[in-house]
Amino acid sequence: MSQQDLLYLVSGPVARFTINREKNRNALSPEAIALFLKYLDEAANDPSVRVLCVTGAGDKAFCAGADLGGSMGKGDKGAKDAFGQYAGLLKKLSAFPKPVVARVNGPCVAGGTGIMLACDIVIAVSTAKFGTPEVNVGLWPMMIGALIFKNVPRKKAMEMILLGERLDAAKALEMGMVTRVVEPEKLDEEVNSVLETLAQKSPIGMKIGKQAFYAMQDMPFEQALDYLAGKIGEVAGTQDAIEGITAFIEKRKPNFTGK
Repeated sequence: MSQQDLLYLVSGPVARFTINREKNRNALSPEAIALFLKYLDEAANDPSVRVLCVTGAGDKAFCAGADLGGSMGKGDKGAKDAFGQYAGLLKKLSAFPKPVVARVNGPCVAGGTGIMLACDIVIAVSTAKFGTPEVNVGLWPMMIGALIFKNVPRKKAMEMILLGERLDAAKALEMGMVTRVVEPEKLDEEVNSVLETLAQKSPIGMKIGKQAFYAMQDMPFEQALDYLAGKIGEVAGTQDAIEGITAFIEKRKPNFTGK
């Protein structure tokens, strides 16, 4: 397995995942997916890591989806296994207990859309293009559809999927696919600012909060309220919540420990 397909670097409280296949427009190989899953486990279990950043190498693309020129484009059992691994990656990334920021440095299409939408915050360059072109080669955006329909209004989603056209960053922002759009020269400044802000929050508070929000999203309204009422009690009982409230009263910066 080549460890060059995906790079993992921990610097302070930030873990950075870089899809490192620039010559292939950062298309996902089975090796990249396997490494992604491995390093997500490492980041989850590393108490020094408070926030994740996902991006692609270079500036030509964030991720072009599955590498259809490689084993994932053959349609055999190996490809089916790889797509199953990809589905597992989307599950793990979307349910990750720490905040995840996507640094979209270029075009993000097909399976790259799933990676992007599985992140909590998406910051994209104004020159990026988005879309689901699978229909153009006789395929369909299956697994990523589960995330598309949680983020994009149904009619807009179906139009994007059926036409297979590319959308610009402004349109992606309007549709709710990304959270911020910046000029290329401002991308790292904006991403680093967001990462720094997230790293200062309570790890345990964000963990319980993220899990609660994802768990309640498909619940009936009254059931969701009852569930969340229990969860606020859980958060309020943490040492970080006590520290945060005390710091607020004392007009000082809180020292969160993740407990």
